[in-house]
Formats: sequence, structure tokens, C-alpha cells
Amino acid sequence: MLGNGGASVAICYVLKCLGIEFEIVSRKLHGLSTLTYNELTDDIINEHTIIINTTPIGTFPVANECPLIPYAGVTSRHYLFDLVYNPEKTMFLQKGEKAGATIKNGFDMLTIQAEENWRIWNS
Repeated sequence: MLGNGGASVAICYVLKCLGIEFEIVSRKLHGLSTLTYNELTDDIINEHTIIINTTPIGTFPVANECPLIPYAGVTSRHYLFDLVYNPEKTMFLQKGEKAGATIKNGFDMLTIQAEENWRIWNS
């Protein structure tokens, strides 16, 4: 998981509930972080076939940025999920797609959250 902010807490919870082991990558080691971006290698990326970007990097209007990971380690075995939904394909997702990875943006997550909020507040 890329990032250790508020959104990552929710993702950690879901991954734990699903029994999926994970590591958290951040700029500096703190909190639950286990790796820094500088420590990532192609081999580490290759070993972790689910990569979730929980950072705002690549969000409109600064859509020409992406998390600084070694994309050469991304393959067709990977699944890249970006919580960002605008733009539809962030640079993170574009690089994953170019490597043959399955990609998904955060639009469905946004709509499900909106529907759940509506249900909670209007029940």
C-alpha cells in the first residue's frame, strides 16, 4: 500500500478482514509504515502483486505525477488500484496498464461511499 494517511487506515482494515498481508510504503518510516519509497526495488514490487495507491498523487489538476515506485517490477500478474478517480486513468494506472497489469480507479469506491452516507443519514 502506498501512503499511510487517513484513507490507508480504511484500506488496512479491509485487507486485514480479508486475510491479505500487506506492507505500507511512505516517505518516512512512522506509524504502521514498513518501507520507504527509497527502499523499493523491482524485486519488492514483483513480490507484491496488489499495489494500492492511497495518496493524492496524480489527482487533478496535478495529473502528471505518480508515486515514485520502480514500475519496471510491475507485470501482467499485478493489480493496481488507485483511490484517485479524477483523472480516470492516473499516471500510476497508465504505467501499470502499459506493463499489462489489471487496473482500477477509485470511482466505484466514491459512489459506494456516497450511497452509504445517503442511507445512513436518511434512514
